[in-house]
Amino acid sequence: MRFTYDPRYNIAYIRFSEKRTGVETIRISDELNVDLSPDGTIYGIELLNANEQLGREDMGKFLLINEATGERIELPLSIA
Repeated sequence: MRFTYDPRYNIAYIRFSEKRTGVETIRISDELNVDLSPDGTIYGIELLNANEQLGREDMGKFLLINEATGERIELPLSIA
C-alpha cells in the first residue's frame, strides 16, 4: 500500500495495487473518488481537497494503529 500527497493539486491517494486496464473511477462525492476493477477490486482511493480532509481530526498527523496490539505509529503530514 502506498499513500501519496501532491500539494500542487491538493490531492492525496491511497494505492492498494497498481492500476490495470479496465479500472473505472467512481465518484463518491465532491471530495472522494474510488478506482475499481470490473470484479470490484479496489485499486485506490483519491482524496480531493486533501488539506481539508487530512487535517480535520488528527491535526495533520497520520496515525497507523495495530488494533490487535494497540501499537501506534504517528507520522506528521506536511500538508500546508
